[in-house]
Amino acid sequence: MNITDWVGVGLRVPHHGYFMAQRPSIGWLEVHSENYFHDANLRGELLALAEVYPISLHGTGLSLGSVDPLSQRHLAALRRLIDEVSPVRLSEHLSWSSVGGTYFNDLLPIPYTEEALEHMVARIDTVQQALGRQLLIENPSSYLQYRQSSMTEWDFLAALPERCGCGLLLDLNNIFVSSLNHGFAVEDYLSAVPFEHVGEIHLAGFEVQHFDDGDLCIDTHSRPVSDPVWQWFRAVTERHGKRLTLIEWDRDLPEPEVLLGEAGKARDIMTSLAAAEVTA
Repeated sequence: MNITDWVGVGLRVPHHGYFMAQRPSIGWLEVHSENYFHDANLRGELLALAEVYPISLHGTGLSLGSVDPLSQRHLAALRRLIDEVSPVRLSEHLSWSSVGGTYFNDLLPIPYTEEALEHMVARIDTVQQALGRQLLIENPSSYLQYRQSSMTEWDFLAALPERCGCGLLLDLNNIFVSSLNHGFAVEDYLSAVPFEHVGEIHLAGFEVQHFDDGDLCIDTHSRPVSDPVWQWFRAVTERHGKRLTLIEWDRDLPEPEVLLGEAGKARDIMTSLAAAEVTA
């Protein structure tokens, strides 16, 4: 693989036409699976793009952390999409989104307890068996913590691959945002991550909201990648080697060229580190 192949961008519907017409040089595209379950036109466009680019499917609706039964309808729709698109990767979130059959338009945090860990392991295993594919599980951004938690998020995340054979999707922006909100050290988190199981890295931007009792960092995916996250990306790549890396941008979408420019920054970091290895 050359450096270009290592970096992808999140494809959002308003950018379909650009990528179909211009076919810019980018390693791969990642889409939110649920956007293509029922819209035949969007699905057709995705299948056309899949003939040009490798496609990764990133889910937001399985609600793995919920105690509600897994939605068999959702799993069936995802299986159909996988069969048609033949994605190179499949991912979901360490979160929950439903209770009592009611779904929320959010990725909500779970308590980090042994009981919750056993539940997540069983749910991930069930999904992997049903789909016949490995899942990459993404670490969340969070704005609250549970008093019941008996372990850190990074220890909880690190335990998943050993127990159910999943991979990890490491979102560096989420780690940075949560570190600012909760006061932990990014280095402590990264030191606990089993990088041999990290199949993909996400990079995105965030916003700071100001309240009377303090500031809160929100993972909005509506800004360029921040300088500190770029610095952590460089440090992780230098320490652990290249990983497939995605630029995410979901709100206040820029022109596609801006998104591709962010991808170029990731490639430049990989290139500079590779050159340093050669001359060392």
